[in-house]
Amino acid sequence: MMESCCGLLTAQKEPVPLKSIEVELEVRDHVATVVSTLNYENKEDKPVEAVFVFPLPGDAAVCHFSAKLGQTQIVAEVKEKQKAREEYDDALSSGQQAFLLEESQQSPDIFSLSVGSLPPGESASIRLEYVTELAVQADDGLRFSLPAVLNPRYQPQGSEGSSVQVTSVPASLVPYSLSLSARVSSARPVSKVESSCSLDPLQYLNTDQTQATIKLSAGHKFDRDVELLIYYKDAHQPTAVVEAGQASAKQGSLMGDPVVMVSLYPEFPQSVMSTVASCGEFVFLLDRSGSMECSLNNSKQGETRISSARDTLLLLLKSLPMGCYFNIYSFGSSFEHIFPKSVEYSQQTMEEALKKVEEMDANLGGTEILMPLRHIYSQPCIPNQPRQLFVFTDGEVWNTKEITDLVKRNSGSHRCFSFGIGEGASSALINGLAKEGGGHAQFITGTDRMQPKVMQSLRFALQPAVVDVSVTWDLPKGVSVTALSPPITAVFQGQRSLIYAQLTGQSSEAAEGSVTVKYSLAGHPSQNQLNFSLKPAEDTGLTVHRLAARTLIRSLEVEEREGEEEKDGVKKKVVELSVQSGVSSSFTAFIAVNKTDGEAIQGPLQRRNIPTVSMFSAAPRVARCAAFAPPVMMMCCDSLALCDTSAVFAAELEDTIEDTMPNQPPRDPLLQLVSLQKASGCWQLDPDLAEVLGKTSEEVEKSKPALVNNEVWATILALIWLHGFKMDAKEEWELLAMKAASWLRAQNAPGVTECVEAGNALLGFSVEKNVLGL
Repeated sequence: MMESCCGLLTAQKEPVPLKSIEVELEVRDHVATVVSTLNYENKEDKPVEAVFVFPLPGDAAVCHFSAKLGQTQIVAEVKEKQKAREEYDDALSSGQQAFLLEESQQSPDIFSLSVGSLPPGESASIRLEYVTELAVQADDGLRFSLPAVLNPRYQPQGSEGSSVQVTSVPASLVPYSLSLSARVSSARPVSKVESSCSLDPLQYLNTDQTQATIKLSAGHKFDRDVELLIYYKDAHQPTAVVEAGQASAKQGSLMGDPVVMVSLYPEFPQSVMSTVASCGEFVFLLDRSGSMECSLNNSKQGETRISSARDTLLLLLKSLPMGCYFNIYSFGSSFEHIFPKSVEYSQQTMEEALKKVEEMDANLGGTEILMPLRHIYSQPCIPNQPRQLFVFTDGEVWNTKEITDLVKRNSGSHRCFSFGIGEGASSALINGLAKEGGGHAQFITGTDRMQPKVMQSLRFALQPAVVDVSVTWDLPKGVSVTALSPPITAVFQGQRSLIYAQLTGQSSEAAEGSVTVKYSLAGHPSQNQLNFSLKPAEDTGLTVHRLAARTLIRSLEVEEREGEEEKDGVKKKVVELSVQSGVSSSFTAFIAVNKTDGEAIQGPLQRRNIPTVSMFSAAPRVARCAAFAPPVMMMCCDSLALCDTSAVFAAELEDTIEDTMPNQPPRDPLLQLVSLQKASGCWQLDPDLAEVLGKTSEEVEKSKPALVNNEVWATILALIWLHGFKMDAKEEWELLAMKAASWLRAQNAPGVTECVEAGNALLGFSVEKNVLGL
């Protein structure tokens, strides 16, 4: 007799107990509080255990976990992880209901939620709350990302620890719904909220537009992370928020004392910002694992991640200053480098590198980033050439902590700039690389172009490195300060520096304090000072305390992994702090057991793995078909083993593959022009340049003023074309245009004014000479 199935099913025709996820988001200035409610219902005739592995932002402080069963509310406690697991197992063995939430040991952006002993016909609502800081983007927007995509993570052979078991399906087959509503408030007006997902219109709640609400449109397709970009008018003013301690907590403890969160936005002198470094060792590390063949923005016509990365490397190589050194590494299951060691930047080395870049495909297998990083760090630094490392990856790795710890150990010898490409890139990896490497992180999702974000980071890399950073406090007598944040190692123009500190002692409500950040920039001592009131802010709850606790917990976890001695002592500190603050850590877990009097749940427990979204990976067809095979850990094209897939599922997937195979668009004229530029910054007068300019060689030759050097004429035409046709992409070509203008000034050639006039006449523009930097 055929068994009939009803309700929501996995691809293996197993019922899915998770029905919907509801997310409420509250954003205050640059801090977000996120409350997710997961609604479960068991429609089977047996009790089930539902296991859901899902992503969260890597820097989230998970601070509340509770379950509602009918009218019964059970609030979870934070306990040492092994104790929590034993308590959960004991509860299930005795027929009790239990709930367990734990962070992955390998990567802090992966959580596992176990809902145990849900009886037949019963429902449960799980409430999960976390707080997180919003990252500042290059255009001054604040980025909130609700990860909806958890791509299969590659685990290197021989690595320690077992990976979390993930069940993955394509976006079109996700069997539960997602809704999200957000409330945004700030002292400054909210100018707009943008998203790569469909949103209902922004609704303002007051006339000065300092409060607003926004909703995710119904029917989210789970084909991307839910990203909000929030823009305030007059954004990024320095602020300090003092939060009162918890009345029930012991005075002198982190939760019992007030905590201050200071946000500083350093402004560097214009004289320093108008110059860029002419030296440095630039090392580019490119992910060439199979998943990099995936479409960048999920569209059928979109370019692939690897092709966008190739175009980006072209722009980077053309924008490097003469006199610097560079090398390009690429990695998958193994790694390659173009040169045995970094070489001086010249026309010859640039051409050799570009030729190799054009041949790069996503064909190196898995995502083993540790080996190339170790090789890069083993190379001696070049005197007077500060090392700048650029890492491009879709971030699908399990051993996040091992990677970021390696970067931290080498942070004194380089700066690391990281780029998360595509949906599902690990925020813990991308942000961790930049944080530990004293650089800057960028995410390329939705319809984002990679090039402007990468060039923004190159501008940061070309800024003089800030050194000798110190933080000093001036507080009233009787008040002492304990730093909770790790020392500031990187300061960039216009980018936020966050400082958390515990304030111990008594002061009057009218008292004030100040904090000063001092640093040296290009040999010039600079400082930023902020005065603030010690009066606690209202209505912040314990948000600042929880973020501060999360910051301190992460620092202690690194200390425990790095330290040779006192590991148990540091781990004990983390557990105590985690339990005291109610914030999760890698050594603790949230555990809730329903201990109300009731009948023990009878019968064998059926395990049900809740699927999460995995983006399509375009790789060899057999591997792609295996990419989504539930219910075990999905082995995508980055992994070493394939899973069996049912015929029905394979056929469905085949259709998905055909629909999403990207068609390569014709090459952008901007990239064609850039590819013709020489390492020195100039262009040559040839038919290829004329073609990009939309003219014949004869027209270009004929318009050239007499006695003018061919390269001078060609370079001025290229600059006019950029300013006339491509101002919307100025971020992408600004640095190489500055190099071209610098080359022209160095020629001290006659006839530049006539060239600009003749070039404008030829191309139909009226770009002034000074606009070109001449």
